[in-house]
Amino acid sequence: FGSLLGICLIIQILTGLFLAMHYTADTTMAFSSVAHICRDVNYGWLIRNLHANGASFFFICIYFHIGRGIYYGSFLFKETWNIGVILLFLVMATAFVGYVLPWGQMS
Repeated sequence: FGSLLGICLIIQILTGLFLAMHYTADTTMAFSSVAHICRDVNYGWLIRNLHANGASFFFICIYFHIGRGIYYGSFLFKETWNIGVILLFLVMATAFVGYVLPWGQMS
């Protein structure tokens, strides 16, 4: 699941950059910019859906990765496991900030 996590992360970064090129963070224009992305940008609806659903798939892969680590006893390697927990918290914080912080309808 590590390679799937890498692919998901690359897709999230690329689709996020493409969405950010057309998104307006102004509170009065946010909804209009999302409608513009979905209607006027070539494959904008696909990019938006890939970004939204890719985040869910990314977390599913993370949980499978953690489950595999628990199954095989990787939690016994304290330093590695603690770094993984820190990375999990950072990913969750990044997802939360990316969902809550943008104004309007982007999230």
